[in-house]
Amino acid sequence: MEEHFKQIASLIGDPTRATILWTLLDGKAFTATELAIAADTSPQNISMHLTKLIQADLLSVESQGRHKYYKFARKDIAYAIEALASLIPPNISQKEVKTSEEKPDRFCRACYDHLAGKVGVSITESLLEQRIILAHGSSFEVSSDGEKWFLDFGIDVNILKKLRRAYLRPCLDWSERRYHMAGSLAAALLDKMLADGWVRKTQNSRAIIITGKGRQKVSEHFRFDL
Repeated sequence: MEEHFKQIASLIGDPTRATILWTLLDGKAFTATELAIAADTSPQNISMHLTKLIQADLLSVESQGRHKYYKFARKDIAYAIEALASLIPPNISQKEVKTSEEKPDRFCRACYDHLAGKVGVSITESLLEQRIILAHGSSFEVSSDGEKWFLDFGIDVNILKKLRRAYLRPCLDWSERRYHMAGSLAAALLDKMLADGWVRKTQNSRAIIITGKGRQKVSEHFRFDL
């Protein structure tokens, strides 16, 4: 186990591979050319790094027509990469931002497939305060009242429980240093907010924009103002 950990740490520690993994947190698949541009390196070099990440089972690749698309091999890898960012010393990360307007990704962003940043943490804490979700040590669970709340919201938690992935878990937010929720339930919540026009994604960024309708609905459902 120790040797495997050393190998993974060595892979992630390379600056180019770290950039690849951070870029993939956007939640979509990228071509080698797109990742080469993000990492500011050559196609030949990016190919070598992608091969190593695939061999380590950190990434997977799918062919579509003439193109190959790279993404995380498992969703848990995305959560682990996001959590690693919490190791950045608070005094360093806080120097980089004065207001949420200066750093939209700290205010509200996509952490692979769920909400993170100030808004993601605030929604999670609201659900905990309303006892829609409950904290048990290092895990979250949905209360019986919470199951009805989510069903009224348009999310059937019983369907999500049957999926072959984590259902609900805490994810340490690197910018807020508090937990937001992750898993299939958190992903379904973001999908619902996108579909209903509460939020929208931004191009070439993980930042999520809260619409006027979204601000009103967040206040109604989660009991805090943006």
